[in-house]
Amino acid sequence: MMSAGRGYVQVYYGDGKGKTTAAIGLAVRATGQGLKVLFLQFFKKNITGELISLQYLPGITVYQFGSGKFIFNRHWQEEDHREFLMGWEMAKKTLKGENYDLLIMDEFLYAFTYQMLSWDDFFPELDTRNPKLEVVLTGRKAIPQLIEYADLITNMTLIKHPYQQGIPARKGIEY
Repeated sequence: MMSAGRGYVQVYYGDGKGKTTAAIGLAVRATGQGLKVLFLQFFKKNITGELISLQYLPGITVYQFGSGKFIFNRHWQEEDHREFLMGWEMAKKTLKGENYDLLIMDEFLYAFTYQMLSWDDFFPELDTRNPKLEVVLTGRKAIPQLIEYADLITNMTLIKHPYQQGIPARKGIEY
């Protein structure tokens, strides 16, 4: 049963733009209300405009775990796996701890897609988390078990994007 005093599990997934942006918007809202936020970005290494901006906000801590190559070529290397495991260890400590109010695990859903983590290994950590901790998971594909478990799910669906017309990512808009 949901209650206002406990932290929920939110999932932003799909092939549309806006998953990370939505998670960052929530982080900004949370820090504006005095909450402490840990933003863990998996499988990426590029410095984007939103990550640059987050460093100026009190109460938000950001870490990236990845080679930066995986997101573009979809072939993970041992380095990506090592980076993922380091981030996952930090996430597990945060799930049990009381240092943060909001844990964002950006692009984390790739861990399930590429079998770096199973639901059976993930679920006990999530289900026994600090009950006040809000958790946000983002990525392209959400596994059925997570969809069943999560409290809030948003599917970002791509309808139309300038990429489809051959227009490259624009500084300040897409990154």
